[in-house]
Order: sequence, then C-alpha cells, then structure tokens
Amino acid sequence: MAAFAIVNRRALRRLQAGHPWIFRSDIASLPDGDAGVVEVCDPSKAFLGLALYSPRSTITLRLLSRERLQVDRELLLSRLRAATARRQRFVAGRDAYRVVHGEADLLPGVFVDKYGDAVVLQTTCAGAASLERDLVAALEEVLRPRLLVIRNDAASRRHEGLPQEARIAVGGAPTTVAFHEGDVALEIDVLTDQKTGAFLDQSANHLRAGEVAAGEGLDLFTYHGGFALQLAKRCTRVTAVDQSQEALERGRANAGRAGRQNIEWVRSNVLELLPRLVASGAQFDTVVLDPPAFASTAATEARALRAYKDVNLRAMKLVRPGGVLISCSCSGRVSAADFDAMLQAAARDARRSVQIVERRGAGADHPVLCGVPETEYLKCRVCAVL
Repeated sequence: MAAFAIVNRRALRRLQAGHPWIFRSDIASLPDGDAGVVEVCDPSKAFLGLALYSPRSTITLRLLSRERLQVDRELLLSRLRAATARRQRFVAGRDAYRVVHGEADLLPGVFVDKYGDAVVLQTTCAGAASLERDLVAALEEVLRPRLLVIRNDAASRRHEGLPQEARIAVGGAPTTVAFHEGDVALEIDVLTDQKTGAFLDQSANHLRAGEVAAGEGLDLFTYHGGFALQLAKRCTRVTAVDQSQEALERGRANAGRAGRQNIEWVRSNVLELLPRLVASGAQFDTVVLDPPAFASTAATEARALRAYKDVNLRAMKLVRPGGVLISCSCSGRVSAADFDAMLQAAARDARRSVQIVERRGAGADHPVLCGVPETEYLKCRVCAVL
C-alpha cells in the first residue's frame, strides 16, 4: 500500500483549480519515510492523485497524476515521448531545445535540455530526484544521446538537503558541444557552464533582437554573447559586457567562428559600469539588458523591482531617440504586470517616452501550463525609446 498524505480544503481548492503544488502548511497528515511517490487524499480520505513527496521542501507535494497508476519507467517513457513529440512539432529544425519543462510537461521538478547529441538532466526537488535512475534509462531509450550529463547543482536542491553535483551519467568526454541559433554556432560545456550549459529560454529572443537591431549596439550581461552575436549582424558595432572573463572568452570564440568582427568584449560589473556610461554621455541605438534573477524569494521581490528599475532607468538614458531597448527579467517572483509597471516608472524617472512594441517570453520549448503561473517566468520586452 502506497504512503499517503491528507491535505486541507485550501490545498483541495488549489488542486481543483489545476495547480499541482501543495505547500507544507496545507497538509494535515504527512507520511513517514523518504522522498518518493505518495497518494494524496482530501480531508475525507478520498483519493485525489499521486504526488512527488519532498520531505524538506516548502512545496512538499507536487502532483504527478490525478489517476491511480504505476509510477515506473514506462510512465516516464510515455511522458518523455509525448514531450519530445511536442518539441518536434513546435520547434522543428532546432538542434538545441528544452525537452522537458518540469510541471508544464507533467514531470514536476524535472528539466531536460538537448544540445545536438548531448542531453542534460536536472532534478530540482527530492521527489523528482527519487526518479533519477528511471529518468536516465528513459532518456537513453528515447533520445539515444552520445553524452548524458546530470546537472544537479541548482540552488533549490540545497534547501532540500540534496547534494550539489554535476557528473556524467552516460558517455564521456568531451563535454563541450556545439549548437545553433540561426546561422550562429555556439559552443558550450554542458558539465561546467551556467544552467545546463546555455540559456535556451532566450534563443528566440536572441534571434528577434538581431532582426530589430541597428546602429551601435550594447549588450549588458552578455554571458556567451547570445544577444551580441545576433545584434552584430545589423549593428555597425556592438559592445558586449560581462564580469566573467571565462564567459567573455567563450563569447569571443563564438564570434570568431561566426565571423563577427564588430564586437568589443568588455569585462566589467554592469551595475558599476552603467552609471559611468550615463555620466559620460554615451549613446547607443540598440541596448539589451538581460540581468540575472534579482528576486529568488518573496522577501527579495520588492528589492528586486527597485534594482530592475534602477538598471532600466539608466539603460533608457543610453538609448538614442528612436532607438530600441530590449529588457528582460528571468525572476519568476516578478510578474509580467509588475515588470511592465517597473518599465513605466523607469521611463518616467528617465524622462523618456517608451513604447512597449512586443511582449515576449521564453520560446515554445518552455511551455506555460494553464493555471500554473510559475511556468511563465521569463519576461522580454522590445521597447522603442522616443
């Protein structure tokens, strides 16, 4: 008999609304034992579904199924095949994309990225981590990778007492792989680079930036140059800024292979550089602002919005009249509405008129599950600065 958890009526309403998360505060009775799959019951002990149980997480239960079924390799194979089929339909022709996007693909806490013949698996909660062996077997069967890397170094794992590690599960060196964004080939190390090697959620936005770019470009927080390399196709010159020398070297190598000779790679702390650029009277026709997440918890949300406003205000001052600002936020805690309100406040204080021309998010390989706003975390705004 499977272990079971009894939830209160608040959790019941949340589940009925389509959200798969159950918080510890909404659980009346928890099972004894380690992380894994448990039955979820309402206060009358009626069956509600099967969930992944993470004993030390605030999000203690993540619903996996509303039906009684066997949670085994065959179930994982079925969901992985379905997720892969959707990618083949919606992102056909790409050689790198997210195959599994956690809750949105009905595999809570599981993320899988594919770069050519390499696959990266990441589990972000204890419940998902308990499925790792079967996930690896399913990925081998469906995707047939040359290299399969486990990137279990997400910060969320630390809060659950899970080990922080990055290791090879299938195959071997080299762990550097190449993939394409448009006609640009990017090389990454799936074992050591940030996230799972690259920021695949921005791939479509990188390409769109290249389509609207003109004149002199500035790419702030460039990392490997995803935006800069696309801007360089239309801009006369591009300044790409990041504080990581290793990231800049990777970007410079990518630019060399792509024949983009009009990019200047600048090592600097963007938050310190921005005020100096404004004070110097520097002006650009296309500015991209893609900072790291400023908000990771509810407690940091207000501070994050102030930080976003500060950097956007200065970035707006750097845009020549008639130019373009592409502003991004990957902070899931900052809603789309709050992000737009922040842009309005920054424009007001910068004394600039700003049009939001496009509201964009992550690409089609990062789907949003209806009723689960947490799966829609990335904001990208293409703005005309008048």
